[in-house]
Formats: sequence, C-alpha cells, structure tokens
Amino acid sequence: MSFLLNWCQGEGVDPADALIVKSVPKDALNKVIEGHLNAIKCLGRVKVKGRMFDPETQGLVVLCVCSETVNSDAILPEVRPEEGDPWQLSIPIDSSALPGVTPGTPITMVTDSDAGVAGTPDTSSPSDPHFTALLKTVGDILEKVPRPIAPENTAFRRLRPFSGTGPTPNGEENLDTWLMQARLMVDECECSDSKKRKQIIDSLKGPALEIAQAVRSSDPHATPQDYLGALEQAFGSSESGEDLYYAFRALRQRSGERLSDFLRRMEHALTKVVFRSGVMASQRDCIRVEQLLRGAVESDLMLVQLRLRERKETPPSF
Repeated sequence: MSFLLNWCQGEGVDPADALIVKSVPKDALNKVIEGHLNAIKCLGRVKVKGRMFDPETQGLVVLCVCSETVNSDAILPEVRPEEGDPWQLSIPIDSSALPGVTPGTPITMVTDSDAGVAGTPDTSSPSDPHFTALLKTVGDILEKVPRPIAPENTAFRRLRPFSGTGPTPNGEENLDTWLMQARLMVDECECSDSKKRKQIIDSLKGPALEIAQAVRSSDPHATPQDYLGALEQAFGSSESGEDLYYAFRALRQRSGERLSDFLRRMEHALTKVVFRSGVMASQRDCIRVEQLLRGAVESDLMLVQLRLRERKETPPSF
C-alpha cells in the first residue's frame, strides 16, 4: 500500500472519496481550501482531513474527503486560486502522487495554528527536545500508576460470609475454611491493604464483625493480618503451635481416600501449624513431603511414580 493510501487509512478516509491537493500555500486556511474545492460540483461537499508540509515544494500537501466518489477523469488536474500558483489535484493511487516524498522521507506536520487559526495546538516534531522530555514525563507517570488487578485475582474480590457462631449457619463458612480463603486473598491479591481490610470486614457479621470493629477502634491502621489474627484468637482453638504440629504428624490417609484429598487435608492442617508458629514457614515444603511419605499409606505406587523420596532434599511446593 502506498504512502498516500496509508495516510487515508490513518485519517479514516475511504480512498475512493479522497482527493490530494498539492502546492497549497502553507498559510492557507482550511475554509479557503474547502471553498475552492467545493466549487467543483462533481466532488460534492469537500472537507480537509489532513495537512502535510512538503520540504521540496515548500508548500502543503492536503488530504481532503469528498461526499461524492472522486472520478479522476471528471476533474481538472489543477485548481487556480485568485493568487499564487495553481494547486495540483490527484487521487491517492500510488506514492508518485506526492512529488519528492517516499516512505522514508520525513514530512513536517502543519497545523491550523501555523496557518493563523487561533486555538488549535501545534504539533511538535519527535526530534524536539521538549517533545522528548514530555514523553519521558508521561512514561514516569505511567510507571507510578497502580497496576489493575490481574484476571487471576478476581476470585479474591469477595469472601464468603463468616459470623463466628456455631454451629455454622447455612451459607457461611467455618473458621478454618474462611481463614484459608482470607489468607489466600491477603497473600495473592494485588490490591491495597485498605481494600483487603474492606473485603475482610464486608464478609463478617455478628460476633465476628464485633471483633473486627474492636480491632479497628483500637488501631485504625491495623493490617489485614491483624484482623485475621484477632479473629483466629477469638474463634479458633486454644491449641498451641506445638500441639497442632503433633496432630499434623499423626495424620494418615484414610481407607479409600484419594491422595489428592489427603494432600489437601494435610495442607489445611499445616497452614494452621505455620500460623501458630509450630514450624517456620521456610520448613513448610520439607515437612509436607515428609508427612506425605509417612501418611500416604494407601498410595505407595503413586508416591513411587511421583519420585518424592528422591526429591526430599529439594521438595516441590504445594
């Protein structure tokens, strides 16, 4: 596609309705150009869509759109204004319609402000140092704009309700399940702490909401982890981290239980152990593999296929 056809596409002009006018004085106003061209009845109504400066002719090349399809056989090759040289007319068939211009030749954009029309901003050349500085400033600003929440984080935008009452009412989560979801949201969601706090509080009701309100009253800047810790302390078990660790070590795969289900049950218990400081978080992967090898009594063949015994030194994550 030629340069002029690309220009038409960039301006949203159908090439069949486009007219190229060359050798136009650079101070010519759009309304003057349109006035001369509207006198050619076969073009219909003509409107200027773009202006470029041709350094070879020291004049403008103007792209116009016509209300009627342009027939090159029905129009004269030039228009003679009252003053100055005639303007050449052509249609955007190929790049030869623009003398002295090839796809690699720089062309200076000319705006109405150059032509004496007030209120129209000037277009800076990319080589202008002010233009370069402006681009750098915009880039710096964009880098500071917070990233939107990624699609994979949309699942954390709403937590299931939790009230802390027992037995667990229909439509609510028990404490362990709710805490697991809430911690996952806090760790993985890329939103701010204030939004995480709001998500936590919005999911609470009854006694659990009263605990959250007490935390907020005592410390308006409490972190999401502070809220979860207070709820865990208020509604969780009184078992210590050491007690939970021994209970975790006693887990065994039940008869008929799938290995994946046993692993989820283990992970749930291990999360409570880590939260109560029964083990360090850095030891989590090693302890998980050790207990899986010890407790998966119904899945020896699967463990062999997974080659977990060979990977005890560099265990995979959950």
